[in-house]
Amino acid sequence: MSEARTPAQIEADIVRRREQLAETLDEIGVRVHPKTIIGDARARAASTVDQTAGRAVAAVNRLVTDLREGLRHEDGSPRIERVVPVALLAVGVVGLLVVSARRKRG
Repeated sequence: MSEARTPAQIEADIVRRREQLAETLDEIGVRVHPKTIIGDARARAASTVDQTAGRAVAAVNRLVTDLREGLRHEDGSPRIERVVPVALLAVGVVGLLVVSARRKRG
Protein backbone atom coordinates (compact mmCIF):
# COMPACT_ATOMS: atom_id res chain seq x y z
CA MET A 1 0.00 0.00 0.00
CA SER A 2 1.05 3.55 -0.45
CA GLU A 3 2.05 5.71 2.44
CA ALA A 4 -0.51 8.10 3.80
CA ARG A 5 0.19 11.69 2.87
CA THR A 6 0.15 14.41 5.41
CA PRO A 7 -2.13 17.40 5.12
CA ALA A 8 0.96 19.58 4.53
CA GLN A 9 2.00 17.41 1.56
CA ILE A 10 -1.49 17.55 0.11
CA GLU A 11 -1.60 21.33 0.55
CA ALA A 12 1.85 21.69 -1.07
CA ASP A 13 0.64 19.61 -4.06
CA ILE A 14 -2.45 21.80 -4.38
CA VAL A 15 -0.34 24.99 -4.32
CA ARG A 16 2.08 23.56 -6.91
CA ARG A 17 -0.75 22.50 -9.22
CA ARG A 18 -2.43 25.91 -8.91
CA GLU A 19 0.83 27.59 -9.93
CA GLN A 20 1.19 25.24 -12.91
CA LEU A 21 -2.41 25.92 -13.91
CA ALA A 22 -1.86 29.68 -13.64
CA GLU A 23 1.23 29.43 -15.89
CA THR A 24 -0.69 27.35 -18.41
CA LEU A 25 -3.58 29.81 -18.47
CA ASP A 26 -1.14 32.70 -18.94
CA GLU A 27 0.46 30.90 -21.91
CA ILE A 28 -2.96 30.23 -23.44
CA GLY A 29 -3.90 33.88 -22.93
CA VAL A 30 -0.79 35.03 -24.78
CA ARG A 31 -1.29 32.55 -27.62
CA VAL A 32 -4.93 33.49 -28.27
CA HIS A 33 -4.42 37.25 -27.89
CA PRO A 34 -5.31 38.99 -31.18
CA LYS A 35 -1.93 40.76 -31.36
CA THR A 36 -0.12 37.44 -31.04
CA ILE A 37 -2.28 35.83 -33.71
CA ILE A 38 -1.80 38.79 -36.08
CA GLY A 39 1.96 38.84 -35.42
CA ASP A 40 2.24 35.12 -36.15
CA ALA A 41 0.20 35.48 -39.35
CA ARG A 42 2.38 38.39 -40.49
CA ALA A 43 5.54 36.43 -39.79
CA ARG A 44 4.27 33.43 -41.78
CA ALA A 45 3.19 35.68 -44.67
CA ALA A 46 6.54 37.48 -44.70
CA SER A 47 8.37 34.18 -44.68
CA THR A 48 6.28 32.89 -47.58
CA VAL A 49 6.86 36.09 -49.57
CA ASP A 50 10.60 35.94 -48.88
CA GLN A 51 10.78 32.32 -50.03
CA THR A 52 8.72 33.03 -53.14
CA ALA A 53 10.75 36.13 -53.99
CA GLY A 54 13.96 34.18 -53.48
CA ARG A 55 12.80 31.46 -55.84
CA ALA A 56 11.74 34.06 -58.42
CA VAL A 57 15.10 35.83 -58.24
CA ALA A 58 16.94 32.52 -58.64
CA ALA A 59 14.78 31.59 -61.64
CA VAL A 60 15.34 34.96 -63.30
CA ASN A 61 19.08 34.70 -62.70
CA ARG A 62 19.13 31.26 -64.30
CA LEU A 63 17.11 32.54 -67.25
CA VAL A 64 19.42 35.52 -67.78
CA THR A 65 22.50 33.33 -67.50
CA ASP A 66 21.09 30.84 -70.00
CA LEU A 67 20.14 33.67 -72.36
CA ARG A 68 23.62 35.21 -72.14
CA GLU A 69 25.23 31.86 -72.81
CA GLY A 70 22.97 31.37 -75.82
CA LEU A 71 23.97 34.73 -77.30
CA ARG A 72 27.73 34.12 -77.07
CA HIS A 73 30.20 31.72 -78.57
CA GLU A 74 32.40 29.69 -76.23
CA ASP A 75 35.19 32.24 -76.69
CA GLY A 76 32.86 35.04 -75.49
CA SER A 77 32.26 36.70 -78.83
CA PRO A 78 28.61 37.51 -79.68
CA ARG A 79 26.59 35.23 -81.94
CA ILE A 80 25.30 37.77 -84.43
CA GLU A 81 22.80 35.30 -85.86
CA ARG A 82 21.11 35.21 -82.43
CA VAL A 83 21.78 38.73 -81.16
CA VAL A 84 20.17 40.52 -84.12
CA PRO A 85 16.76 38.79 -83.85
CA VAL A 86 16.67 39.36 -80.08
CA ALA A 87 17.56 43.05 -80.55
CA LEU A 88 14.88 43.44 -83.24
CA LEU A 89 12.33 41.80 -80.98
CA ALA A 90 13.25 44.13 -78.12
CA VAL A 91 12.95 47.20 -80.38
CA GLY A 92 9.57 45.95 -81.61
CA VAL A 93 8.24 45.44 -78.08
CA VAL A 94 9.43 48.89 -76.99
CA GLY A 95 7.86 50.40 -80.12
CA LEU A 96 4.53 48.72 -79.37
CA LEU A 97 4.64 50.00 -75.79
CA VAL A 98 5.32 53.56 -76.99
CA VAL A 99 2.50 53.43 -79.55
CA SER A 100 0.14 51.98 -76.95
CA ALA A 101 1.03 54.69 -74.44
CA ARG A 102 0.45 57.43 -77.01
CA ARG A 103 -2.96 56.01 -77.94
CA LYS A 104 -4.04 56.00 -74.30
CA ARG A 105 -3.10 59.68 -73.91
CA GLY A 106 -4.72 60.84 -77.12
